[in-house]
Amino acid sequence: MGLLDRLRRKEKRSGAMGCTAIVPAAGLSTRMGADKLLLPLGETPVLLWTLRALEGCPYITEIILVTREDLIVPLGQLCKDAALEKVSKVVVGGDTRTQSVLAGLREAAPGAELIAIHDAARPLVSLGVLNEVVEEAIRTGAAAPAVPVKDTIKRAVDGVILNTPDRSELYAVQTPQVFEHGLILGALEKAVADGAELTDDCSAVERLGMPVHLTAGSYDNIKLTTPEDLTVAEAILERWGLI
Repeated sequence: MGLLDRLRRKEKRSGAMGCTAIVPAAGLSTRMGADKLLLPLGETPVLLWTLRALEGCPYITEIILVTREDLIVPLGQLCKDAALEKVSKVVVGGDTRTQSVLAGLREAAPGAELIAIHDAARPLVSLGVLNEVVEEAIRTGAAAPAVPVKDTIKRAVDGVILNTPDRSELYAVQTPQVFEHGLILGALEKAVADGAELTDDCSAVERLGMPVHLTAGSYDNIKLTTPEDLTVAEAILERWGLI
């Protein structure tokens, strides 16, 4: 029985798709100059925008927040005060992003057949992006939202251009990246065992030779990395009429 058939049977029994969202939030925010997840967008901390977006997705049945040990209590209290019903656990992450995602994966509910991994610092993900990528993962087992790159990209070494890739084939991949549970668990465990350094979770699946299908992302779904990104995020929220 395929993943889609299993999920449909589970949906008929329980009304839920069994998708766990893992939110890695254990970084040091060095380029931001402050803990970016607690910085305000409008009057609301960045992390709450992110978690509320995930909470609003009907496919997501639980959210596991993975963070640093020193943030376990304040972030747990933040989630409690915000009455986030789907945040089931706040757990300590590892030394790398991959180790943190694995820590969250190992806490997922036994019935979770899909895992959605979403950057804590992407607070502007829309319901449309969320629904489409989960639906594609149901069909294919591995999916991620992406947008075509706007700039011409150069490959360079020591400041000297080597070549210019065909821009029509280049995409900026976003999150959430959504996978069948066993696939991403095995892929990440192998990556850690091999000492592979990954910048996203699709890379772990790609290393196994498995295809990852792209869905339509959004240029609004930015990742907050530097102070300038906060200004852009506030402008987007103003355009949306939310602040």
